[in-house]
Amino acid sequence: MTRTGLTSAVLFTLVALSFPSCGFADELAGAVRLGGQAVSGAKVTLWRTAGKAAPSVLAETSADERGAFKLTFPSGQPGSVLYLTTRSGQGNAVALLSVLGEKAPSDAVINELTTVASVFTNARFINGTAISGNEVGLRIAAGNVPNLVDPSTGTWGKVLLDPLNSSQTTTLAKLNTLGNLVTAFATSSDDTWRADFLKAATASGVSAPTDSLEAMAGIARRPWANAATLFALFEKAYPPPKPGARRPAPVLPYLFNAPSDFALSLWFDGGGTLAAGKISIDANGNVWTGVNWMPGSQSGVAANIGGGTAKYAPNGNALSPPITGFTGMGLDGVGWGTGVSLDRVWIGGLNGTILLMDLDGKPVGKESDFPMAGKLGGVMGSGIAENGDVWMADGTRNHLLLFPGGRVRDGRIVEVPGLKSPFGVAIDEQNRVWVSNAQSNTVVRFPADDPSKAESFTVGISPRGIALDSKGNLWVASNMSPDFPPPVIPDGVSIMEQFEIALKHMLTVLEKNPTMRTGVLNMITPRGTQPAPKGFDGDKGVYVAWGVSIDGDDNVWFGNFWGRGVGLMAGADPKAQVGAKTGDLIHMFQSGAIQMVTDIGIDPAGDVWVANNWNVIEAVVAKRPPGPISTKGGGQGVVAIYGVAAPVKTPLIGQVREP
Repeated sequence: MTRTGLTSAVLFTLVALSFPSCGFADELAGAVRLGGQAVSGAKVTLWRTAGKAAPSVLAETSADERGAFKLTFPSGQPGSVLYLTTRSGQGNAVALLSVLGEKAPSDAVINELTTVASVFTNARFINGTAISGNEVGLRIAAGNVPNLVDPSTGTWGKVLLDPLNSSQTTTLAKLNTLGNLVTAFATSSDDTWRADFLKAATASGVSAPTDSLEAMAGIARRPWANAATLFALFEKAYPPPKPGARRPAPVLPYLFNAPSDFALSLWFDGGGTLAAGKISIDANGNVWTGVNWMPGSQSGVAANIGGGTAKYAPNGNALSPPITGFTGMGLDGVGWGTGVSLDRVWIGGLNGTILLMDLDGKPVGKESDFPMAGKLGGVMGSGIAENGDVWMADGTRNHLLLFPGGRVRDGRIVEVPGLKSPFGVAIDEQNRVWVSNAQSNTVVRFPADDPSKAESFTVGISPRGIALDSKGNLWVASNMSPDFPPPVIPDGVSIMEQFEIALKHMLTVLEKNPTMRTGVLNMITPRGTQPAPKGFDGDKGVYVAWGVSIDGDDNVWFGNFWGRGVGLMAGADPKAQVGAKTGDLIHMFQSGAIQMVTDIGIDPAGDVWVANNWNVIEAVVAKRPPGPISTKGGGQGVVAIYGVAAPVKTPLIGQVREP
């Protein structure tokens, strides 16, 4: 062996011995940039995080005069996430971030855009430069970074650049505006501006951040707070050279107007989605939703072709077949009937069928396996109990279905006093079943082993979604306020006919009263009391509430159907919302991606998934909608709002829990 070959062999051996846990080393080349310019001398650190323990440092170096760097580090550890941080500037106050994922690319750029994308998707896991949390949530967060920004290039990600997100929403402009703020913080010589930026990024009751990374994390966790102030700081940092001229911001396009929030969201479509109903999330963070109608069809409440079931990966990739979605076992159209257990997906059909699938979307059995096959009306909400029981609501025949331990052949019809078009189902830790009555103003509760002991609670008119917080309080979303004239719906009509009658009734009443708003959320304690019997209307911000979900801090999230938004309301113990009291509307998220929302689901990363159910009302109600809108009755796809909620354990079984 030559001297050169011997030297190479020795060096390789030394590298391997330096990383005894794996025996092999990887290399990563990269560059640190801000505003398109190299950041020389920046300290670069590569980290590995694999759960709730503190992350470990794998390698460190400094960027050269061109901002370039190289790192050698031990090969991957399955299930872990790698990320880069940099520090530079006076007091190391310019801190940047890039979350790389489970496997590092061969090249990486760390800049203002990678920082914003990485912070927002990992908002619930960042503490300074440390990223840690539940393993599923960390993987979800890392997997969504490339949707916004490509870690290899530091430029926009493919999903952000698709036609839905690049031109129909302000997400691109928000990302760029925030990135420009990071650059301004690093390059501005105005100490007052820098101090004002850190102050605007400070959460209530929390010490002011000391660097750009902490500042961006504060914005990401509460993107509605001080949004106008942050935008004004952007305008001040980049004044136009003359009236009407472009601002000299490094990244274009930027926002022209102050936003209501700086939340970053992405819009996903495909997989057979048109008019998504209820959202359920499995243990790995995959998003499931039953679909009212088939994409491409001119469907509405008067005439329709039913859809199947859509599945999205945690990063929004459609995993179900296009147009039809997952189908089988006679399923034809889905309303609220989507439930996920540990190993199965339960889908209740509008046509009186049930589709049972494994987590790959394959039907488990056949339609005739169900003892009640052919005896059902429109099957609506599903609830999974801690003991494995599955309860489903028959929304047209006023009874429930019980599958003990999730066993299909043991399934039976359960008659419960007081049901009136049962819709949502939830089971608390005392194994009491809660059911909302869509054709009434009541919620029914009964012990699972004795339905004859059912009791009713008065809420708003036409309650839909229900959800239990960690303390067992039930939250109920009702379409109409208690004082709204109730619609008259005949018994036994189909679910779509119920929707049509209720919709036309509300349109008639609201057209006569154009300033009227209707819809409330109610809270019922485990003892059966209601602190606010008339419900919470969010100072008239609630406008035909539909679905409701609870996050890991017991904040309340709801679909504001008619208001075309997603509402965040302070929960029973609003410790996470400083200065708020139970029932206060904290913020309403709206965007070009959010249409008429039924449900919202929260994943282990704290992302809020939004079901666009309806879109153009004229197309929904018309028997022959005009051609230009004939396929636009159903809402398009689903939306992910990144990192705005406290993470939850999925699937949701019983009461909400932290992961």
